[in-house]
Amino acid sequence: MYFGKKVLAEIITNPVFQACLFSWFTAQFIKTMIGLFSGKIHSLKALSESLVWRTGGFPSSHTALVTTLTTCVGFRSGVSSDTFMLAFCFLMVTIRDALGVRRASGLQARKLNELGNELSDKNMIDYKPIKEILGHRPMEVIFGAILGFFIGLGFAVL
Repeated sequence: MYFGKKVLAEIITNPVFQACLFSWFTAQFIKTMIGLFSGKIHSLKALSESLVWRTGGFPSSHTALVTTLTTCVGFRSGVSSDTFMLAFCFLMVTIRDALGVRRASGLQARKLNELGNELSDKNMIDYKPIKEILGHRPMEVIFGAILGFFIGLGFAVL
């Protein structure tokens, strides 16, 4: 299949794709505003990273995106369609990952940083901390799902 300007235009103008992007950017914007008002963002670089790339935090942008996808597909193709089932399974895997594997990795990273900092304070090693916030708390995922559902609903009925 040729991937030219026409195919790219079809992807960009697809309402489901637009809904998913809007959902993701909305969640990232909320997360960034919370970071700004709580004093966790101190530079333009941190601001741009938070808007575009930062993972973890409130709300879950991954959950918002896949919930929007699932909602739009459900309205467009029906909840008994194979496409909806694929989107729904993708949603379940994403939520499970956010709450389980990625959260556990974040907690493990926190413990490694504590150990590394302790050893560094004793001049035993030179330690550079690793990223801790990888996963989500349940409320972050729930709010991401609610946000994603309503954005998907809005795009589906328009």
